[in-house]
Amino acid sequence: MKKANQLTILLFVVALTEIIAEYFRFLPLIYIFKPSISIILMALYWVTSTKREVLFFLTIGTSLLTNILFIPNNIELIFWGLIVFVFHRIIHLYYITKVTKIKDIVPILLASVPFLLIFFYIFLDTDLLSIEVYYIMILHNILISLLGGFALANYVLNDNKKSMWLTISVLFFVSLHFIIFIEKFYISLQIFRPIAMTLNTFAYYSFYKFIVANEKNSQHTNTL
Repeated sequence: MKKANQLTILLFVVALTEIIAEYFRFLPLIYIFKPSISIILMALYWVTSTKREVLFFLTIGTSLLTNILFIPNNIELIFWGLIVFVFHRIIHLYYITKVTKIKDIVPILLASVPFLLIFFYIFLDTDLLSIEVYYIMILHNILISLLGGFALANYVLNDNKKSMWLTISVLFFVSLHFIIFIEKFYISLQIFRPIAMTLNTFAYYSFYKFIVANEKNSQHTNTL
């Protein structure tokens, strides 16, 4: 427990440093501290988890790679980052569906509709996308909307601590998706990157808390 607390403190110290580096766009620090957040989070999970699921490391690992590809403001690297992020989001969704075990897809689809309407309204209002990025962004909008719908449906059907952490995490992910899209394709403001990094940190930390809470609950259930 002591090691977990130390890693948690380290995680947020590193995240704060990264957020400041993002604001001043100091690339040497960004290249060091941005990947470090994911690495520390994986170490934290390794210390606290009762299962040490490979899917958790795949989820955070693909996020780490995406974050690195998004650091330079280079359209080719952003394109590859978007492709990696598709795989990340698919793994992420699969992992969540695996641990929550919601069998009825109808509530998820219904809860996804508001997210689809919001993101596709913003998406269809821009003409700055290349054909390749256009289709990838369609897929991204569908995946983030499904994630939002899944979390919302799960919270309504299972109002407990696990669902709370998942809902908090997904709210941060949805906000992050919105900020990144606006920053990349509409208007670039200095404040957007630190905001995105803040949302990213809390989104994945909440996701970690959801996974650990779920594992502890499953272990408790199995011992009964």
